[in-house]
Amino acid sequence: MAGVNKVILVGNLGRDPEIRHLENGTPVANFTLATSESYTDRNTKERKTTTEWHNIVLWRGLAEIAEKYLRKGNSVYIEGKITTRSYQDQQGVTKYITEIVGQNMTMLGGAQRNDNAGNGYPAQQPANQQVNSPQAQPMASKQETPASVDFSSDETDDLPF
Repeated sequence: MAGVNKVILVGNLGRDPEIRHLENGTPVANFTLATSESYTDRNTKERKTTTEWHNIVLWRGLAEIAEKYLRKGNSVYIEGKITTRSYQDQQGVTKYITEIVGQNMTMLGGAQRNDNAGNGYPAQQPANQQVNSPQAQPMASKQETPASVDFSSDETDDLPF
C-alpha cells in the first residue's frame, strides 16, 4: 500500500521569502511559516499560545509568486509534502533539516490598500488568490477515473495482511 505524505498549513510568514536561482535558472523560494494554537492551562486556567515554525520551500512558478507578493506577516495557506534532507557541517557533524515543499498556495487576507503605503504590495494585489504548482498540474490531468471494480469476490484469504 502506498503511503500518504500531505501537509496543510495556514499561518503567517516569519520573514520575507529568500529567492535564489539554480544554475539552470529555476527559481526557489525559502521562508518560515508560523502556525499557532491556543489552549487553556488546566492548573492555572491561564490562556496560552504555542507557535510552531515550519521551513517552507517553493519551486518554479510558486517561487516567483512568493517573490512578487509574499512579505513577512502575510497569512498564507500552503499544501505540500514533508521532506527531510541532510548535510555535514564544517565539523563533519551530520545535520538534518525538515522542510515543507509547497505544491499549492493560497494567499489569505482582505483587500490591500490602493496607496501601497509601505506594505510591500502592489495596488492590484489580489486577495485569496490560489496558485497551483506547475509541476503538480500535469499529474492531475494524467489521472484517469478507474473503472468500477467488483469487490464481491470471496477470496479474502489471499489478502497480504
